[in-house]
Amino acid sequence: MIIGSVAIIITVLLAIGLYRATQLQTIHIQKSVVIKGSSEKVFNMVLYLKNFPQWSPFLAEDPSQKYEVKGTDGQVGAQFHWNGNKGKDLGYQEIVKVVPNSYIGMKCDIQKPFVAQPTFEYSFSETTDGIKVVQNFKLESGLADAFFMGIFGAKNKMDQTNEHGMQLLKQAVEKS
Repeated sequence: MIIGSVAIIITVLLAIGLYRATQLQTIHIQKSVVIKGSSEKVFNMVLYLKNFPQWSPFLAEDPSQKYEVKGTDGQVGAQFHWNGNKGKDLGYQEIVKVVPNSYIGMKCDIQKPFVAQPTFEYSFSETTDGIKVVQNFKLESGLADAFFMGIFGAKNKMDQTNEHGMQLLKQAVEKS
């Protein structure tokens, strides 16, 4: 009787976990911020990867992170490589598309602490209050990865990190 009850509880918990995992196989997070500054200044803060340390939420969390820009900064193909958290965080992001003063597309290749290839898209538009920057983050993953992301609350952490990054972007532009 006890073994049967335990088996039912485990089965129900696994079913709930797998259901949640199917919902996390595609994660899309959209964040936006309005920044006081010229269109060119806001756009260039994102476009030139040498500026990323000024608004990186990851560098704010790990100031000892090592980083390097490879390729021609501000051009398609330029990459921002990072190695942080004493070698436990490793990867790079690459500019894949640029539409001057309106759009920047980037892809990431994360090798540690997990393997993932999320994308970031930034769009820029003028408003009466400043330049509106919209960040679209997308991550596709397999069922097993999504299951563990659900267990560890990864989507919530990603959401907080992206919001922090957008606020740091606003601060970096407005203070310079």
